[in-house]
Amino acid sequence: MDITSQFAAQRYGALKQATAPGESTALGEAVGSFAAVLQQGEIAAEKAVTSGVDPHTLVEALAQTELAVQTAVAVRDKVVEAYQEILRMPV
Repeated sequence: MDITSQFAAQRYGALKQATAPGESTALGEAVGSFAAVLQQGEIAAEKAVTSGVDPHTLVEALAQTELAVQTAVAVRDKVVEAYQEILRMPV
C-alpha cells in the first residue's frame, strides 16, 4: 500500500478540523454532563449539612453522582482495554 504525502496531508487536515477546540463533540458534552452531575451532588450534600434539606433529595443526588462515576470508570476501563489491545497487535 503506497501512501503519498499529499494524501497524508489531506487526511491530516480533515482530522485536524474534526478535533479543533471549541467545537461541540459527544465526548465534550459527556464530560460537561459528568461535571454537572458531580456539582449537583456536591450542592445537594452541602445543603443537607447546612440547611437540613429533604433527605430524599440528597439520596437521589448522591445516587445520580454514583451512577455517573460508575459510568466514567467503565468508559475508562474500556479505553484502557482497547489501548492495551492495540499495543498487542503485531506491526
